[in-house]
Amino acid sequence: MLAAIEQAIKDKVDIMNLSLGNDINGPDLPISLALNRAVDKGIVAIAASGNSGPNVWTVGSPGTASKAISVGASTPTIDVPYLLIEGMRNKLRIQPLEGSANWGLDRSYPIVDGGLGTAAELKDVMGKVVLIKRGKITFTEKAKNAREAGAKAVIIYNNLSGGFMGNLEVPMDLPVGSITKKDGELLKSKTNSLARVEVTQEKDLLADFSSRGPVTDTWEVKPDIVAPGVAINSTIPGGYLSLQGTSMAAPHVAGACALIKQAHPEWTPDQIKAALMNTAKPLEKNGKPYRTYEQGAGRIQVNEAVKATSLVSPSSLRFGKFESEGDNHKAFLHVENLSDVPVRYTFDIPKQADGLNWRFPLAFTLQPGGSRDVKLELEVNPVELKGKIHDGYLTIHAGANPIQIPYIYVLEEPNYPRVMGFDFKDGDQQGTYRYEVYLPGGAEEFGIALFNPDDFRFVGFLDTNQNVKKGLVSKVISEDNLPPDGVYLAKVFAKKAGKEDFIETMLVIGEVVR
Repeated sequence: MLAAIEQAIKDKVDIMNLSLGNDINGPDLPISLALNRAVDKGIVAIAASGNSGPNVWTVGSPGTASKAISVGASTPTIDVPYLLIEGMRNKLRIQPLEGSANWGLDRSYPIVDGGLGTAAELKDVMGKVVLIKRGKITFTEKAKNAREAGAKAVIIYNNLSGGFMGNLEVPMDLPVGSITKKDGELLKSKTNSLARVEVTQEKDLLADFSSRGPVTDTWEVKPDIVAPGVAINSTIPGGYLSLQGTSMAAPHVAGACALIKQAHPEWTPDQIKAALMNTAKPLEKNGKPYRTYEQGAGRIQVNEAVKATSLVSPSSLRFGKFESEGDNHKAFLHVENLSDVPVRYTFDIPKQADGLNWRFPLAFTLQPGGSRDVKLELEVNPVELKGKIHDGYLTIHAGANPIQIPYIYVLEEPNYPRVMGFDFKDGDQQGTYRYEVYLPGGAEEFGIALFNPDDFRFVGFLDTNQNVKKGLVSKVISEDNLPPDGVYLAKVFAKKAGKEDFIETMLVIGEVVR
């Protein structure tokens, strides 16, 4: 990937898209730094934020690159089916699997339990909606078995908490969808009841799988924007398939950047990013806006971005973390009037949260082609402030056009994962092993404890260290310092300021006879 980015810089490309990523939420990984360097060289860099949502702190590198455009996924206009059960007040949301048939069922049908969806379990499903548990065989096999047994529709419920999205390997002339484990277990208790399907249209919601920020250490707003990433007709070997993911949303933004670049070939990457973010539409769910570190500036509006005549950058603001009493944070915005008429700029004072006091510049006018740097100040009184993360939008009026700038401020170090991205592999030299791990905030105490996976008996430490600096940790260990060959349960932990976080994984050392 680094070599490809370097080659793109040498080739002087205009735009690069990276529909890829990892689970490390850190701003300083090599691939994130490489994207920043590409932007410095005049390239617009777009990166998928990741598909590990809906929890916060899940945005991964290179979607953490400060200067790149990090993209989350929203829903285009899609038909969403809901299951209404006889005798139940609440309706259950069905997530259609990509490649399944339309869910417009014409009448009520009985629900039956189809176990895991094997052919042997689907003996009495003719003309019925069959409920199947996830696991053991693929979604496609479950659906094929149900279709061959005469089922009218298939609902697959999760075997873990929460819901899921999925694809069928081949298009199916049978409605197939998923529901959460909780809804599935409830539905299982209602088998043989009658159910009907109600289809409603939804759009401009944040996809559950879309990774959320903010970024550890820098406390930046990421993703920067969102774009359609659900039910996207995309290429696959041999044809097309409806897919979802931030890997689908990022190319939307790359295409939008190409249109902006064509209309304004002289614009810099910062100006193109500003045009997209300044004109984005902030999204809401049930009348409540998503947080800035979930959606950035909102969903892209390409037409408005191409026609933008006022640009404000940076297009999001980070005020850092509280350090001391009477903390005063400054930020500077660069305002440009690219129109051919004078424009007056004014600031809306945001709704004042107790403990946050804002100072904005007075209104000013820019002549055609004019620009100006303006200073904003945020004074913090922590005694009155509630919560650890404070975010929202600052509104600048460019004449009659409002421009919203997402911002974030961290009162105290929040609860983010302290250890990420652990990997353990053979070393470059014979008789050695190598591990890597990312510590976003460093650690006063770090270690890798090994346990017997059968009885959880403590075996020993693979490694321990104190006062480890933040960032990527890499170390080579000789086989002399390793326990006997075998499979171990590893607990990789980091302690700091009285808090401990850990991840568990299985490690294989040496040749293991199975």
